Amino acid sequence: MNNDFSPSSRYLGIVSSDFAKVADKLREASYHIRKQEHYHYPIFPTSRVPLTLGTLLIEKEEIDNQWNYYAAYLDGLIQWGLIAQDKVTSFQSTYKDPDVFCCLLVVDTGSAHFVYIPYPEEV
Repeated sequence: MNNDFSPSSRYLGIVSSDFAKVADKLREASYHIRKQEHYHYPIFPTSRVPLTLGTLLIEKEEIDNQWNYYAAYLDGLIQWGLIAQDKVTSFQSTYKDPDVFCCLLVVDTGSAHFVYIPYPEEV
């Protein structure tokens, strides 16, 4: 991964239709991750193929979705070598409010891109 934390708008369109189906579960997982004392910055790796990154939350085609969704957090991505230690501050400065936005790490065709997508408004 190139440690470029600029959100990728290209992948926003690719995952947005799927996101509507999984948003509630990801929002709940984000809350539970942040509730833990040492786990901050929830990140949800997503891919069309299985990953060994994080904990599987929603399997592809489980709820008519096209992507697998995993739960992870910043420290985990650092430990897995996906975010360099000297890039942590840069990541934190671009991270959006997790009550409003879901941070997806879209893994597709050998590349990975961060996408911030707003959760649907609760009614």
